Amino acid sequence: MQVFCDFDGTISIEDATDMVLSRFAGSEWEDIERLWKQGLIGSGECMRRQIALIQASRAELDRFLDTLSIDPGFDGFLSFCRRGELPVTIVSDGVDYFIRRILARHGIDGLPIVANVLTCSVAQDRECYSLFPPVPTTGCLSGAGVCKCRVVDSTDLRVYIGDGRSDFCVSDKVDLVFAKAKLVDYCEESGIPYVGFEDFSDLLPKMEAVLPRVERRARTLPHFKTA
Repeated sequence: MQVFCDFDGTISIEDATDMVLSRFAGSEWEDIERLWKQGLIGSGECMRRQIALIQASRAELDRFLDTLSIDPGFDGFLSFCRRGELPVTIVSDGVDYFIRRILARHGIDGLPIVANVLTCSVAQDRECYSLFPPVPTTGCLSGAGVCKCRVVDSTDLRVYIGDGRSDFCVSDKVDLVFAKAKLVDYCEESGIPYVGFEDFSDLLPKMEAVLPRVERRARTLPHFKTA
């Protein structure tokens, strides 16, 4: 069994990328965001254009990232998964550097992370940031920087945890979905079975209750999903 989990708004309290852009990118990033929400550009292009707007030194960026919070129940969730030998991979259409820095600030490291890769160069005496997808995303239906459907593609029983738009396309391609916020609405509208949750303290007892039933039925129904 594999557990895949979104980061921004799921593990993190705030959307880390939006918070960074609000602090360091001026208002132009919101114009680009509107183009994405209107379906005029994919999320990958949106993120690349937005990240290029950041005006901050690496030290300034780090100090700001260190102020961002994660769900206080996430550490207990990880402990449960480790005890049950359930590997957890973070799959995010956000930024790998932001995720690693925030998790390290909260004493969490060593988790596999698939996210857009941040690079930094110096031009005209200032640091310039660029973003690249971690794997080729040609053919991604949502135009994402990280094609989550490709990441979760495996023969193992797959659990997915998420909250928002970047989780929509993957939610019908896994065996069990834990959803909150916008992902709940999408699952309802699309007829996708899910288990709703508010935070990881709420999710954990639900996972403990549901997983044995999923595993039993998965022996005979390889694509089983539960509501």
